[in-house]
Amino acid sequence: MHDAAEREALSAVDGSSDKDAATIGEAAYRRIRADIVFGRLVPGQKLGLDRMRETYGASISTLRELLSRLASEGLIVAEGQKGFEVAPVSDEDFQEVTSLRLLLEAHAMEESFATGGLDWEGGVVAAHHKLAALERRLLAGEDADVETWKRYDWEFHRALIAGCGSKLLLQAHAAIYDRYLRYQIVAVVFRGEAAAEEHRRLLDSALARDSASGRQVLAEHLGNCVRHVVETGALARFSGEPRRATAGAARPAGLGERGRKASVRGSANARSRVPVSGN
Repeated sequence: MHDAAEREALSAVDGSSDKDAATIGEAAYRRIRADIVFGRLVPGQKLGLDRMRETYGASISTLRELLSRLASEGLIVAEGQKGFEVAPVSDEDFQEVTSLRLLLEAHAMEESFATGGLDWEGGVVAAHHKLAALERRLLAGEDADVETWKRYDWEFHRALIAGCGSKLLLQAHAAIYDRYLRYQIVAVVFRGEAAAEEHRRLLDSALARDSASGRQVLAEHLGNCVRHVVETGALARFSGEPRRATAGAARPAGLGERGRKASVRGSANARSRVPVSGN
């Protein structure tokens, strides 16, 4: 998939060396970003530039620029002379990321509920239909690709706010959503029927244009996900702490290690704006 992403990028080259470098650089940026969000590059992993040059096909100078760009997005930590590493994860940071997502998404939903037309409603219904169908498969224990599940979740939440009328707000939401998504991927979170029911309630709130109800459901939806991650100690393996018991935690067949690897393979072309959250 990584080779396919590079071929697609290279096919757009018009012979200009500057454009060639820019195209390869953008392809490498997308691949590195997707690998971080989807967990191929794990939290705290050191990023050796020589090895990355072989993996992503970009020059050392280009990689430095890309990693600095990703550091500004909070996905990488620059360590001065020591180089770069993937940003660590923690319960506290997850809570902060979630609070910001709630702030932005709730405001955007309120605007969408107030001004969205029939096309907006149709988009919300269609997005929920796909998500609900996949959630039923997961609840039945059927195998499913993580990327598809997360992409459908992203499309539903994005549809809810698509009518807000602010490109800047949508961009800010997309950026924080990706950081939230990374936590869900590394923690392999699926809360089963509870999450599916919260999605149904969000749909009902949207169709009723009830922004107060929508905000309440969204707060529950995100808060319950954070609580699940904290209580089960899902992030402990990245900090060296012992993982707590995961009584009652649901992990459908397709969302184990095999499903997680499938999502990484399928995400090479993505800018992780899927980007893929089954809160």
